[in-house]
Amino acid sequence: MSPSKVSTESGERTEGPATVIAFQGAPGAFSEAACVARYPAMTTLPCKTFSDTFAAVAKDRAGLAMIPIENSAAGRVADIHQLLPESDLHIVAEHFERVRHNLLACPGTDPSGLETVHSHVHALSQCRRLIARLGLLPVVHADTAGAAAEVAAAGDPTRAAIASRLAAETYGLAIIEADIEDEPHNTTRFVVLSREPLDPEPNEGPTITSFMFECRNVPAALYKCLGGFATNGVNMTKLESYMVGGLFSATVFFAEVEGHPADLGLGRALSELDYFSREVRIMGVYPAHPFRCEEAANRH
Repeated sequence: MSPSKVSTESGERTEGPATVIAFQGAPGAFSEAACVARYPAMTTLPCKTFSDTFAAVAKDRAGLAMIPIENSAAGRVADIHQLLPESDLHIVAEHFERVRHNLLACPGTDPSGLETVHSHVHALSQCRRLIARLGLLPVVHADTAGAAAEVAAAGDPTRAAIASRLAAETYGLAIIEADIEDEPHNTTRFVVLSREPLDPEPNEGPTITSFMFECRNVPAALYKCLGGFATNGVNMTKLESYMVGGLFSATVFFAEVEGHPADLGLGRALSELDYFSREVRIMGVYPAHPFRCEEAANRH
């Protein structure tokens, strides 16, 4: 799919990969809603798989990619941490998108006649109460927007979909019930990927540093790798592990901390990490999203 023209903030019309942001899913997906919310002047490019989304940026079909990395209700998004190091792309921003699920059906549908509800497995699991209340049979699809498209194409008044408001607008469906998610905190965190890294100034504001490292296969290796962050007062906000090449003895960690590598404390911690690790790779240094500050304020 070739990039189309896009309106800039100045009102001019431009075109080309730099104005395109790729996402995984069909038009109307929550990932596209995140793209529109964060980069309203960019053209969105739907991709079938996450691998295709990464490739769109790597092969210069898009300037950016919006990738979901974790959800407050469903946890981390599978496969992303495997694809990140293989892509050679850089994290240049983060975005938090409040997920508001909607029950969609063809216009004129009587809710009492609904029998099945179609959506992604995570969306279905996040709306169990409504599904139980209406006595619907859940049907799993690859993504929420794709389910909405299929329901619209079928025109069957017994079928509904769980998807975004954008999907309802995209496929001409009616919103039978809005905000049907079980948990009011349902939020997805996205990372924005680019071919070139971002190099923010250390004093420009709160910063997040994302990196990957592989521990040496020796006793207390992880303890030694992470000790420098504690002794230097660096707050680690994320730490996840996964195997490499199917080997139980080879573990790679994906971590995120508050701060800039140029900060004295974080610089020392990363040096110590490098000493005790086989490899350390910075995946991105980028501004912290305001949602983090809002969430911290709400906790206190």
